[in-house]
Parts: sequence; structure tokens; C-alpha cells
Amino acid sequence: MAAPKDHPNNPLHGITLHRMLDELVEQVGWERMGREVTVACFTTNPSVASSLAFLRRTPWARAKVETMYLTMIRTPTRPPRN
Repeated sequence: MAAPKDHPNNPLHGITLHRMLDELVEQVGWERMGREVTVACFTTNPSVASSLAFLRRTPWARAKVETMYLTMIRTPTRPPRN
């Protein structure tokens, strides 16, 4: 995933929090997200809506989610073993 030419040093430019959550849920799931960022919105009845509301008003949690997202997009996925 290449960064836009306007912001070559910011890989999160143009990526919404909603998109980050959707991709993280698809790739790693709520359970792992809840282990890495210990917040109730990931562990108790998780939903994108409740997580968005919480992360938008909690900078430390949002920073952890952004770090998790950056790690995910930079780590190549391995094909499943047969």
C-alpha cells in the first residue's frame, strides 16, 4: 500500500478510523484486538459503532489501534499451510 504523494511519510493519511476497524476485525478479529488493546468495546458485545465512539474520544486507545493497524499492513500475510 503506497502512501499518497502529498503525504509520503504518513501511511495513515486518507485512512479513516472506520476503515481501520473494519480491516482489523476482518484480519485479526475482536478477540485479539481485545487482548492487544484492553478496552470493553473490544471485549464486551463488540461492535464497530461502539468502538468508533470510544476511540474518537480516547486518544491513547486510538493510538494503540493505529499502531496495530500499521503493524498489520506492514506484515506480509502468509499463505495457509496444507
